[in-house]
Amino acid sequence: MRNPVIAALLAGALFSAQANAADLLQIYKDALANDAQFASARASQVAGLEKPTQGRAGLLPTVALSGSDTRTNSNYASDNPLVGGSGTNYANNVQLNLVQPLFRWANWQQYEQGKLSVVASDAQFSQAQQDLIVRVAQAYFDVLTAQDNLITLHAQQVAISEQLASAKRNFEVGTATITDTHEAQARYDLVIAQEFAGQSDLQIKRSALQQIIGKEAGDLSMLKVGIKLDGPKPERIEDWVSSAEQQNFNVVASQVAVEIAKRTIEINRAGHYPTVDLVAGRARNSVGGQGGLNGNGVSTGNSIGVQWSVPIFSGFAVNSRVTEAIALEDKARNDLEAARRAAALGARQAYVGVTSGLAQVKAYEAAEISSQSALDSNKLGYQVGVRINIDVLNAQQQLYTTRQTLAKARYDTIMSGLRLKAASGILKEDDLAQINMLLDH
Repeated sequence: MRNPVIAALLAGALFSAQANAADLLQIYKDALANDAQFASARASQVAGLEKPTQGRAGLLPTVALSGSDTRTNSNYASDNPLVGGSGTNYANNVQLNLVQPLFRWANWQQYEQGKLSVVASDAQFSQAQQDLIVRVAQAYFDVLTAQDNLITLHAQQVAISEQLASAKRNFEVGTATITDTHEAQARYDLVIAQEFAGQSDLQIKRSALQQIIGKEAGDLSMLKVGIKLDGPKPERIEDWVSSAEQQNFNVVASQVAVEIAKRTIEINRAGHYPTVDLVAGRARNSVGGQGGLNGNGVSTGNSIGVQWSVPIFSGFAVNSRVTEAIALEDKARNDLEAARRAAALGARQAYVGVTSGLAQVKAYEAAEISSQSALDSNKLGYQVGVRINIDVLNAQQQLYTTRQTLAKARYDTIMSGLRLKAASGILKEDDLAQINMLLDH
């Protein structure tokens, strides 16, 4: 036997106790706290909440305080010596101005846009939450798949080593040819190589999970033995597709984008509209000095009135911006249709993934029983001389391949269920909690 130390190390790592293993919900909570992509989406949502305040500012009054202080040195020369001279004058001016928009169509549309931006930010953040659930679950089950493959490979290595030992004993006593030994040795060497590849794959999958949660995941809880997976509810695919076309968060965000584009058209059209503002102010002016022509004194005044402006010509810029905004609205409508179609396609694909996955799981469970029976029969036939060594090796290969495929079919079916709910816009943390109950804690 070759590489016995490596095989022992693999066995110890894979069959260690799961007492301190992290489950799916724990990994998800780590991702909530540490995933950079989700943190970016959360910051974007917080930024989006400020849009209504910014839009409302265009409807509220603006108040400004301004002023100036000047000093003037003057010299005055004249033919009359009694008039000429020099002096320094001082002037101080303070103004308090208030402007309250009365009619500014663009400002109103910007305020409406701000409220729509909050809806868009919420939809995008909800989509990011769903994406995080799917990404965490996929990374988690990718690790479990790699672990299952490694466990199966190790079990296969043990079984082949037993068959190799048997072939050697039979060759020594003359009841088998050297061919049996060579065949078993070749299978053994192959599975050892596959174990090395499986170990590398497991490290890669763990690194992908670490990228999401920001730390080493440690041991993970595995699926319970013999779990039963439920089918989609409701059962009709049309219900899921309809929900996806209406509730998918990418669709919702695209719908809001169309409304925002409509407001943008109105904002640009407002370049042709008059504006009316209420203006009020209070001013204080003081002047003083000596030797100059100006007298000393202080003056104050209050003012209030209406200020209006009518645009007449702006070099066709307004018309150009309106044309541009109309084209962008058409783009937003097409993006909305594309989002609806993508959501519907995603729902259909995920639904088929769940239903076909359940059928595959059932079939592979039956195939596992049949493969085990076939292996037992071939072992017995080999002992009595009606089967050769390669028959046993092939039966072993079939059994372990079936087990690998069965485990992956279960994971894929679970992931299809999550993607189906995500496409329909109804995926929540509770769905992850239900899957978490299928794990062996």
